Amino acid sequence: MFDFQTKFKRQVEILGFAISKHGCNKMELEECFGVEELTIKRDLKELRSDGIDIHSVKNSGVELISRLETLKIKELLVQYLGLSYATNSYDKPTSLLVRKMKEKALSNVVLLQRCIEGNTYAKILYEKEADEKKSWREVKPIQFFQSENYWRILAEHEEIVKQFHLNKILDVEITERKFKKISKEEIDNMFIYSWKSWLGSEKINVRLKLSQKWASKLKPKQIMIYQDIEENADGSVELGITVNSLNEIASWIVSRGEGVVVLEPEELREKVISIARNTLGNYT
Repeated sequence: MFDFQTKFKRQVEILGFAISKHGCNKMELEECFGVEELTIKRDLKELRSDGIDIHSVKNSGVELISRLETLKIKELLVQYLGLSYATNSYDKPTSLLVRKMKEKALSNVVLLQRCIEGNTYAKILYEKEADEKKSWREVKPIQFFQSENYWRILAEHEEIVKQFHLNKILDVEITERKFKKISKEEIDNMFIYSWKSWLGSEKINVRLKLSQKWASKLKPKQIMIYQDIEENADGSVELGITVNSLNEIASWIVSRGEGVVVLEPEELREKVISIARNTLGNYT
């Protein structure tokens, strides 16, 4: 990471800490980032020059004095996540997250990212459903990802890998408990059978027949890391892949319309038919 990127990332994390009230005095920030007090002072000055009302207050540490505007929160989140997690599609998921969580969106993401980088357990206050009781859970954060237009975080809770909706994480605390670093290879393996996002650890073999029209569009692309394509004499192809969720690929098949046929498994055929019938029902 370039020096200016490292500086920007540190400044956003300082802001996130200030919002969350986590480790906000200068000495704690110096220790956290391995920099001198003068660097922290410069960071605060540069944040203020960017219109962020953040100051070091005697006896209480670094504080955000005035609330951030929605556009500024979104701008910072987009850039911060861009440095921490490589992807090109942030707008809708980030907008929904900021609309729901406001400034908390920034501080929660910062604290979770610090836990990922520091191999540190996080405590999250999670609201699974609006009418259910909120509960604190200690989790091992693994990676941010997007699914169905929302930001989520893959994390281990009580030795089970789960996904948590960022819009439902109301608060985050960094603990002192450490976990063994998860290798990039292990993380990649968690997503290796994902159609578009991580939805579970199942491995389901799927075989599709694509018409000549769809074959010409999809053949040049690597749809999945592991895929098997057989060409037929009529120009159509049979595509064999392994996925971790039938629901997601069933929706994709229906959205393609004519020319994509499920050969196996039968359960996927039934899901596609059900989704198509329900969709048609909206117009009858």
